[in-house]
Amino acid sequence: MGSRLIGRERRKLRVRGNVSGTAERPRLTIFRSLSHMYAQVIDDVEGKTLAHASTLAKDVKPKAEDANKTGAAELVGEAIAKQLLAKGVKKVVFDRNGYMYHGRVKALAEAARKAGLEF
Repeated sequence: MGSRLIGRERRKLRVRGNVSGTAERPRLTIFRSLSHMYAQVIDDVEGKTLAHASTLAKDVKPKAEDANKTGAAELVGEAIAKQLLAKGVKKVVFDRNGYMYHGRVKALAEAARKAGLEF
C-alpha cells in the first residue's frame, strides 16, 4: 500500500472519530475512484444505508457519460440530494472520507447543497 493511501486511511479514521450519522442527521460519505464517484447516506446508529448514488446508477449514467469527471460528480450530488429530500431528510453531516475538499469532492458537495441539502 502506497504512502498516499496510508495517509488517506489515517485522515479517514481521524474524521470518523468525530463524525457519526444519526436518524435526524445521517452521514453523507463519498468514495472517489479514478473513473467514478459514489455517495451513500448512512444512519450509523441503526447501521443502515438510507440512500446511495453513483456515476454507474441508471438515472445518472447516461448524463455522466457526456460530462467530465467533475460534472459527473455534480450529477451524483444532485441525485443523492433528490433521494434524501424525497425521504424527508434535509440535514446531513458530510464525511469526505479522507479526501481533500477539492475538485470532484467539492463539486459533489456543492451540487448537493444547491439541490437542497444542508451540511
